[in-house]
Amino acid sequence: IIIAEGEGVVTKVCADYIEVKYNGGNNVKPVRYNLYKFKRSNQGTCINQRPLVDEGQKINMGDIIADGPAICAGELALGRNLLVAFMPLEGYNYEDAIIISERLVKEDILSSIHISKQEIEARQTKLGPEEITRDIPNVSEDMLKNLDERGIIRIGAYVKPGDVLVGKITPKGETELTAEEKLLRAIFGEKAREVRDSSLKVPHGEEGIIIDVQLFSRRDGHDLPPGVNELVRVFIAKKRKISVGDKLAGRHGNKGIISVILPEEDMPYMDDGTPVDIIFNPLGVPSRMNVGQVLETHLGWAAKKKWNEKGALKDDDNPIYCACPIFDGASEKDILELLKKAKLPENGKTILFNGLSGDKIADKITIGYIYVMKLLHLVDDKIHARSTGPYSLVTQQPLGGKAQFGGQRFGEMEVWALEAYGAAYVLQEMLTIKSDDVVGRVKTYESIVKGENIDKPGIPESFKVLVKEMQSLALDVEVLSEEGKEVKVDTDQDEIMKTVEELGINLIGQEALEIEEEGEEEEPGAEEYYGEEEPTLDDEEAFRNGVDIKEDI
Repeated sequence: IIIAEGEGVVTKVCADYIEVKYNGGNNVKPVRYNLYKFKRSNQGTCINQRPLVDEGQKINMGDIIADGPAICAGELALGRNLLVAFMPLEGYNYEDAIIISERLVKEDILSSIHISKQEIEARQTKLGPEEITRDIPNVSEDMLKNLDERGIIRIGAYVKPGDVLVGKITPKGETELTAEEKLLRAIFGEKAREVRDSSLKVPHGEEGIIIDVQLFSRRDGHDLPPGVNELVRVFIAKKRKISVGDKLAGRHGNKGIISVILPEEDMPYMDDGTPVDIIFNPLGVPSRMNVGQVLETHLGWAAKKKWNEKGALKDDDNPIYCACPIFDGASEKDILELLKKAKLPENGKTILFNGLSGDKIADKITIGYIYVMKLLHLVDDKIHARSTGPYSLVTQQPLGGKAQFGGQRFGEMEVWALEAYGAAYVLQEMLTIKSDDVVGRVKTYESIVKGENIDKPGIPESFKVLVKEMQSLALDVEVLSEEGKEVKVDTDQDEIMKTVEELGINLIGQEALEIEEEGEEEEPGAEEYYGEEEPTLDDEEAFRNGVDIKEDI
């Protein structure tokens, strides 16, 4: 918030700034207060300041002249006052679930603006500098329609997952050219050089409107990390209405997930026809002993209905606003008195009618106004699904988490569940072709595409890793089949490389790739190091002799 520093007059007000001329003679210059407009907080929420004064208005020291985010008239205001009923409704609010009215969605009562930040660096690589450009190989013009001539998305564009935000190309290593490529190089020169698309795209699950673009360049004198030539930041804003799966909370730890959003006409209503906004489960109160929420409900109802207070200004339109200081709030006795003054039932209960049938609900229901906040645990940030995606290089199992576009972990306990049901084939699929059977999963994909029967699964990569780890501990491990024959655990190298190519995985690091392309010779003894040759009998004998000598000593 912005607070006036003294007495004065507001000389100018606009969305971006407020100018105030403080008292002190004609020579005093107006003071300008710049406002934050739709900036991103560290939590990805929106920081926006709004003027509360008009031009020509006189102000005194300590007056609030601009509100900030979650501030109302200079007071902290993180939530909204909603009409609540404590009652079960057809099981929809079982186990702390919450039912809300569609009015909250339509009137944007619990809507919020979220801003995500995406950034990309153009670095200096060993093969040359990366370049931010609109000229990206193998990308259709339709994908580039919102990019400007620099290759950066325009402000105001609406983007969806996979859309290009910043076009960037990275030089590829020079490989042996085919005759056709040599001809193209001869005709077009450098233009046909090998580059790959490394553009910044909208991540999976994100969408919205571009509200700001920032470009930092070493040429313009910006301070950038070593090796970085340019840095581009893009800010995407999205308005999120309240939806099923979002989390709400009161002031007393009474949190829950929205299970259903009912039309206003289907919500329970009072005898004057007012439908409730939100329904909590009464069973969430006794075991947790947070009775404060019930007292707050009663006080809120009394304040909404208004009571005749000596010295209070009578305003028919607005309710009475109450402040309950911590450890010194309204007591049970005080609230009872206020309910009487507001001509409300002393037990805080009233008759409600079923919104679907119109029948009177048998028992009286506790209703009132409660302060409800929307938490940052939004379902849009959590919902995630995957078909095929990235795999870990060591175990060849799918990665975990939404950020990595990972899979759902099928852990020990889930395996026990399938074992208990005897679902042998499902279990085998889960532990092989849906996980880390490298060759099997590619063959399965191929079989599905061609409409053929799926092959028998192979050996999972995790088992091979286990065998290799045991071998690294100097344990001679052999894998035997049912017939007692030795099973070769090492997969044929060519088959792995073919699989890797089909999956689009780069097993070789960029540096190793560069070394190969530069044509460096292999180090002497590399073949022996990788264990290409079998150890000779002489070596084994020498080893045994060495052991014998040690034993004799």
